[in-house]
Amino acid sequence: MKRVFTWAGSVTTVVGLLAGLLMGAALPLAAQPGTKNGEWPSYGGDVTSHRYSPLDQINASNFSQLQVAWRFKTDNLGPRPEVNLEGTPLMVKGVLYATAGTRRTVVALDPATGEMLWRYSENEGQRGQVAPRVLSGRGLSYWSDGREERIIYVTPGYRMIALNAKTGTRVASFGKDGVVDLKEDNDQTIDPLSPNIGLHSAPVVANNVIVVGAAHISGATPLSKTNVKGYVRGFDVKTGKRLWIFHTIPKPMEFGFNTWENDSWAYTGNTGSWGQASIDPDLNMVYIGVETPTGDYYGGHRPGSGLFGESIVALDLRTGQRKWHYQYIHHGIWDMDNPCAPLLVDLTINGRVVKAVAQPTKQAFMYVLNRETGEPIWPIMEKPVEKGDVPSEWYSPTQPFPTKPPAFARQGVSVNELIDFTPELRAEAEKLVARYKIGPMFTPPVVSKPQGPLSTLTLATAGGGANWPGGSYDPETHIAYVSAQTVVTPLGLLPPTAGKSDMNFIRGTAQYVSVGGGQEGGDNSGGLTIRGLPLIKPPYGTLTAIDLNRGEILWQVAHGDTPDNVRNHPALKGMNIPRTGRPTTAGQLVTKTLLIAGEKGIATQPDGRRGALLRAYDKATGKDAGSIYLPAPQSGSPMTYSVNGKQYIVVAISGFGYMGEYVAFTLPE
Repeated sequence: MKRVFTWAGSVTTVVGLLAGLLMGAALPLAAQPGTKNGEWPSYGGDVTSHRYSPLDQINASNFSQLQVAWRFKTDNLGPRPEVNLEGTPLMVKGVLYATAGTRRTVVALDPATGEMLWRYSENEGQRGQVAPRVLSGRGLSYWSDGREERIIYVTPGYRMIALNAKTGTRVASFGKDGVVDLKEDNDQTIDPLSPNIGLHSAPVVANNVIVVGAAHISGATPLSKTNVKGYVRGFDVKTGKRLWIFHTIPKPMEFGFNTWENDSWAYTGNTGSWGQASIDPDLNMVYIGVETPTGDYYGGHRPGSGLFGESIVALDLRTGQRKWHYQYIHHGIWDMDNPCAPLLVDLTINGRVVKAVAQPTKQAFMYVLNRETGEPIWPIMEKPVEKGDVPSEWYSPTQPFPTKPPAFARQGVSVNELIDFTPELRAEAEKLVARYKIGPMFTPPVVSKPQGPLSTLTLATAGGGANWPGGSYDPETHIAYVSAQTVVTPLGLLPPTAGKSDMNFIRGTAQYVSVGGGQEGGDNSGGLTIRGLPLIKPPYGTLTAIDLNRGEILWQVAHGDTPDNVRNHPALKGMNIPRTGRPTTAGQLVTKTLLIAGEKGIATQPDGRRGALLRAYDKATGKDAGSIYLPAPQSGSPMTYSVNGKQYIVVAISGFGYMGEYVAFTLPE
């Protein structure tokens, strides 16, 4: 017997938006994007991080006709090939710039042919080898004063380098012969060979100021409660001189210092800004997202709400002075740090133009704030949340819940979220989940016990919701787009074994002991599948359109084809299963008419080839608008530009044994 399954996301029709346009409703004038001339001068298109281009030569009528214009393979740019190429190139004044390869080489390419014009590479020896964020990173920055052009990037070893954009040579007047050592002049002592600080995101530049954040080793099992602090700094783009530093963990007498109890500010580290920052050049403000303090799932060594952990902070671009902040998570213990660039958006709220900032998050909320003042555009309610029972942990009694927009992915875990393709699969899922603690968002982690609970099961935390690819925004329609994934993260805690860490608890899962005395499990995944199928029902990955003028979801679709292990599973034989999407987030590109995003897993295509698809959607409705084949998953975020009257789309692909390359597509002659 065949069964047909359907599911619907949080969907609001576009009727209200279209009606408003037809009736002449007041909309703010669309800001002129930095991509208006067919270039892509910043990681996010421009420093507002819209990932938008008004180009429309490629559209729904011809997207599926795109052909490969050129491909740039990165295999030999380093001592070993790279299989995780996450970069987004820039294209300025007829030259494409990108980072590539395991040494984070900078390359300049002809954007029409892919020919390499120059390259620059650093062998940092042991300093580069011990870096917490290796490989090619996510990109670089471009700056020009109309006479001079520079490329600025950060190496794996945490050194900032300025290059002549025309020749690829270091700019001698910048820092020391073109180099600023970011482990120096950081208001703390950092060993040059410390593996605890680096960066993989691109620095951001505006008004002659470079803003640089920091990234650390993953905080799931920290070696110590004491760690390097991820301060944010501003530098003069011409000289490399440090202009300011912002202490993401406040020092005595600084704002927020009193949120760190028992002198925990002194030794606690992390709180880096590892995602992209955004800049409003007119307001002269930079917006940074700050991660969780040490460590991600246990905070007993850092009692208090812990500013500026898991916050967005607006700083004066020239001085680094805090203008305002908003803390999304008080005393985070779920790894809900800010993973991506804030979207700087101009909205019409109740007939009034408002300068706003919209931040996609792992917890699947998009927080929308006035970017001049930090005040919420719609109320954000502080609500009581469960207090856990982990010894010596400190718990915040409340957490913020936005009233608008609605969550763009599922939060928390309940029985209703479990796999339900068949009654038998649901029953097996319920039996498995009985070993764990489940509950709504902000259900705290537990100490893992052999008889249970093994851990707290969560959605929209460390691995769910939005992640580093972030969102995108159409400044003409005021619609934001964000990808999300439905992934279960088990949050169990165990005391560390001798010598592994000086933390009271680190992430871990005890051996499960059944009633009959048998053992199973014992890893952090907890075996969270049912006969190899995901524990949670589809969709596994989504794209969501959010009308930011109204704070409403317009549409949501499953992004990505159904994985082979679901499509071909014997327990589902004869069933008609709609497209499930893939459980990975994907960076997007918005053009005049399309939303473009690639799949991040591989599957068997209708023609028998193994690979993925670069997909286009009608950005007004979410309906499919074409696709093209990729031999490997999208691993970076797509961008677009125009050269000699032709529009190109470039995307980084890699993974599943496929070595990283940038692939450029254009329409046939």
